[in-house]
Amino acid sequence: MLNNQSELNFSPYSDLYDKLIPENHLFRQIKELVDFSFIREELKNKYCLTNGRTAEDPVRMFIYLLLKCINPLSDVDLVERARYDLSYKFLLGINPEDDVIDSSSLSKFRKLRLQDSELLDMLIEKTCQIAIEKGIMKSKSIIIDSTHTKSRYNNHPIREVLKEQSKKLRHAVYEADEKTKKMMPEKNAEDSIEKEIEYCEILVKTIEDMPVVPNLPAVKEKLNLLKETMEDTREELYKSKDEDAKIGHKTKDSSFFGYKTHIAMTPERIICAAIVTSGEKPDGQELPELVEKSRKNGIKVENVIGDRAYSGKDNLDLANQTDKDGEENFRLISRLNPVITDGNRKEEENGFIYNKDAETYQCKAGFLADSMNIIKDRRKGRNIRYSFNFSKIKCENCPYKDECHPRKNRGKNFKVTIMSETHKKQKEFQETKDFKELSKERYKIEAKNNELKNVHGYDRSVGNGLYATKIQGACVIFVTNLKRITTLMNEK
Repeated sequence: MLNNQSELNFSPYSDLYDKLIPENHLFRQIKELVDFSFIREELKNKYCLTNGRTAEDPVRMFIYLLLKCINPLSDVDLVERARYDLSYKFLLGINPEDDVIDSSSLSKFRKLRLQDSELLDMLIEKTCQIAIEKGIMKSKSIIIDSTHTKSRYNNHPIREVLKEQSKKLRHAVYEADEKTKKMMPEKNAEDSIEKEIEYCEILVKTIEDMPVVPNLPAVKEKLNLLKETMEDTREELYKSKDEDAKIGHKTKDSSFFGYKTHIAMTPERIICAAIVTSGEKPDGQELPELVEKSRKNGIKVENVIGDRAYSGKDNLDLANQTDKDGEENFRLISRLNPVITDGNRKEEENGFIYNKDAETYQCKAGFLADSMNIIKDRRKGRNIRYSFNFSKIKCENCPYKDECHPRKNRGKNFKVTIMSETHKKQKEFQETKDFKELSKERYKIEAKNNELKNVHGYDRSVGNGLYATKIQGACVIFVTNLKRITTLMNEK
């Protein structure tokens, strides 16, 4: 049952907050900035209002998740920190002497109360509203990019995750007391998740029975993390990996297993839209939805700044669409792929040039292509591709035949993509001063991605599946936006 009464009872110790938490503390600024009652309104249909035991206040439970993003810890360590840290209790809205929740309540809240909620869009919209109301978000541009989040299991069986965490725990214990090496149980050698869990249980019990060592912070955090993973593993035992995660590529030679978060951010470094997908999804196709969501959240999008992944013809056509007054949808600040702008550079470097008068290619020896074929591509909006073919007889007698055409018994032929009018227009635009100045803003989103991953733990999913990653992304982005808003307000 959800209790609508969320006000605190009188406490003789509440003055401690005024004395010990300074005015410029992040938690005090967040509390003054945000009225979290919108969380209760959003989630009230997930609770029964008349029957059952009184539930924990959903606002308070949500703030626990924010605290977990601000300082990434296991649920057990987070609740323990909230027990003695007055700044945590202040943000949670409880009295200094009040007790905290049981850590198991957090897992239930994530799985039961946040299920099917559009938390990501709702939290971003809320922070955008605050930024606009405070007059700190005035830009008419958005910067777009994606950042990857590795799956919790990172394409390895759960057993490998348990082995890695138990290894880190043992090393933390050894650093505290080398003599404990003799006390450790024998490692599991069987390729069995059940046996690995059994070994971890014995390891945990062995360490917990040691004097002093399990209470050391470096050991305690790793101990609690292993226990939490074991509990989750029992629930997901039928799975050998995260079924929603997919393999994506950061470069030609490097890949990851997990998810992508496609982000739109204003030059003030406030995230105004985000979409979480599996890792294999290409960046470019998310541009229309990022623009739409940004506009819905109050941003007047006139410029969209991104890398060359967003310069596909569909996105360029969308940018060039005009309204009834003849105004373009937006300007796309994204460089074309060199394959399009430079044409068939390899052949040009070998001495092949386009003869404008003959309307065909001419080789280094001065011979013209004998024929030209159009390569049909039924996909709508694709650039026209041509195949230029040189005579076998001419190639056999050419003094440069060994340089440009090593294959015998065939004439030279190569394929060329001819730029469409859309690409020609974009190529001219990317040489203008406006384009070059606006493209300098793109670096800001790289720093934001770094903050999400390395400061707030968004480099790896803490849960299993796309849904859990969306919840994690929503909380992380909400926290980073609030931190950025408070920073900008302090600079005014």
